Amino acid sequence: MADVKPGPRRRGRPPKESGSDARTAITDAASVEFAEKGYDKASLRSIARRAQVDSALVHHYFDSKAGLFAEVVRLPVRPDRIVRTALDVSDDRLGESLVRTVLSAWERSSVKSIGVTVLRSAVSDSAAGRLIRQFLLRELKGAVAARIADSGVDQAEADLRATLVLTQMAGALIFRHVLELDPLASMPVDDLTARLAPAVQGHFDEVSDAK
Repeated sequence: MADVKPGPRRRGRPPKESGSDARTAITDAASVEFAEKGYDKASLRSIARRAQVDSALVHHYFDSKAGLFAEVVRLPVRPDRIVRTALDVSDDRLGESLVRTVLSAWERSSVKSIGVTVLRSAVSDSAAGRLIRQFLLRELKGAVAARIADSGVDQAEADLRATLVLTQMAGALIFRHVLELDPLASMPVDDLTARLAPAVQGHFDEVSDAK
């Protein structure tokens, strides 16, 4: 897999079967589970059963399915956390915050190297590509759509606007880091943010009045 709520979490010390062997068993089981069922249908409970560990141990090592997936595919950062952090601002700053946060994260060489591989996989027709797309849609588009829906927009409209937001961001990242096309490739983050943020903000602000 390198190509690419169950019950409440227990607090305190993990169950006695903890240790490096258990962690490895969990990630190995998750790799198989994601490959067989896809990101959406795999669950932490089923992964725990396959790994033959208590489900609380999965929660002890990995805070969520997104966290476990990031571990399995060896992501250097948690894209779901980056996006959720960027969205924790006032409505009028959403575009600027999202663009600047994402672009700045990609300036790190460790993020860029793996990120380029992930983007290439995501646009491919491979099994890994389909799995990556499921993860991105569920965790990233879902977070953006939920933030838009908070303003009273219906779910269908929120989903559409979230898709447009991700389209803008993915396009910028592909041209800047995968295709490395100038002037985007060499443009400073501040300059690119100033150019791109208003367009992204527009998808957050847009009022659909087509009746």
